[in-house]
Amino acid sequence: MATIHEIPAESRKDEGKGASRRLRRTDKVPAILYGSSEPPASIQLEHNTVWLASQHEWFYSAILDLKLDGKTQKVLLRDMQRHPFKAQLLHIDFQRVDENKAIRIRVPLHFLNQEKSPAGKMAGVLISHALTDVEISCLPKDLPEFISVDLTELKVGDIVHMSNLQLPSGVEIPELRLGKEHDSAVVTAQEMKVEIEPVAAAEGEAAAGAAPAAGAPAAGTAPAAGATPAKKDEKK
Repeated sequence: MATIHEIPAESRKDEGKGASRRLRRTDKVPAILYGSSEPPASIQLEHNTVWLASQHEWFYSAILDLKLDGKTQKVLLRDMQRHPFKAQLLHIDFQRVDENKAIRIRVPLHFLNQEKSPAGKMAGVLISHALTDVEISCLPKDLPEFISVDLTELKVGDIVHMSNLQLPSGVEIPELRLGKEHDSAVVTAQEMKVEIEPVAAAEGEAAAGAAPAAGAPAAGTAPAAGATPAKKDEKK
């Protein structure tokens, strides 16, 4: 059974930048609701409620139950504007969901059993997650909140591509229809190689650089015995 994520909202009549600023001063977030052959609707949400929801992964990839003026509508988050440095949401876009039409949305990838894999148990192996989410297409009823990537069998040198992902029934990755060149890597396991310069060679170079030129006296040493010191100019 799918988890229900309910977001309360209210209709609003005032529009424009001035109205939005006034809403934000009262801890409200201006938003727009559009799609499904219905006219766009201006709405508002409680900032703290939607801010807490925005801290969860499901807020960005699940179908939300937008409870607007007592009526529940299925929606997807399509855009969200944040303040550049404050913990504040400035504006949100929601799209209505048609239960009979396929939707395209990015869902997160959850990586499982990496530590138990042959590559994960070896020292000096770098396991990279090239992708952390992927765009899928499916009917709303088939939308998963995430896709699991089981790395139990991952070995050094392995590459997990998008085509290797185990997708739920009714879910596909549209990008794979474009050809093999679009089958991006999701996970790679590579042995790290460290180049170490030989110690003897390094020490030899350091010693050569420190030695004075042949025949040149070291700085600060007295002239050799029998050498005639330079004469100073005599005063007339």
